[in-house]
Amino acid sequence: MSKNFVITSLLALLIFSCSRYERLLKSSDYNLKYKKAFEYYDKGEYVRASTLFDQISSIFRGTNKADSVYFYQAMSYFNQNDFILATHYFETFVKTYGNSRFAEDASYYKAICYYKTSPRPELDQANTILAIQSLQLFIIKYPGSPRVEECKNIITELREKLVEKSFMSARLYFDLEDYKASIVALNTSLGEFPDSKFREDIMFLILKSSYLLAYNSIEKKKKERYQASADEYYSFITEFPDSKYRKEADKMYENTSKILKVDNDLNQTEDGL
Repeated sequence: MSKNFVITSLLALLIFSCSRYERLLKSSDYNLKYKKAFEYYDKGEYVRASTLFDQISSIFRGTNKADSVYFYQAMSYFNQNDFILATHYFETFVKTYGNSRFAEDASYYKAICYYKTSPRPELDQANTILAIQSLQLFIIKYPGSPRVEECKNIITELREKLVEKSFMSARLYFDLEDYKASIVALNTSLGEFPDSKFREDIMFLILKSSYLLAYNSIEKKKKERYQASADEYYSFITEFPDSKYRKEADKMYENTSKILKVDNDLNQTEDGL
């Protein structure tokens, strides 16, 4: 059998298949479309399947086939990696067919869609939060599901992303040399995520921000702010005595102590006069 014959035969088969599919799209035989939609889905032809499910979804609304049509319509888009559209269909399904045999799967895949669209940490994390909420709801609603452990692992992964986002956002103020805002943002981050993997970095940046804020302050505010810096130093070394930042922290505290001592000596001299 020649190579040209094989190519010609494949092209002919492809043209026939496309022609048959085009006729199917124009057909008003919705039961045939229903049957073919599932056949295409089972063969992994998700674009064709989704197109047919889109055509028949309104036709089968209110029938005993409606939930299967809507669920596999959502799954067809999910398998095309169109997670935004799939999310819409899964959400609609969960609200409409809560008692369906597909309800558990739909709830799970809705959460996974949010997970798939969760962006890298430096971007807005709205979908990350929605993913965590959806996964937590799934665990509550289906505690016996074999997917529970997977959901917990994903929640942990997503939470780490929120921790990193929080740290990056707070650190931005430090990088911009807005030390007053930096102290507030870093403390807020620590309050939201006290077990953050960046805890050491955050506490050191709070110390350094306090020190630099004092250093750059007008004269009448220096003493109070240097004292606050000294307090942050003690908090830091108490929790992280062997920190990689210890040498720099000690240097800042040494400078702070000298300034506070000079200030106290001046005050005592003035009092004596």
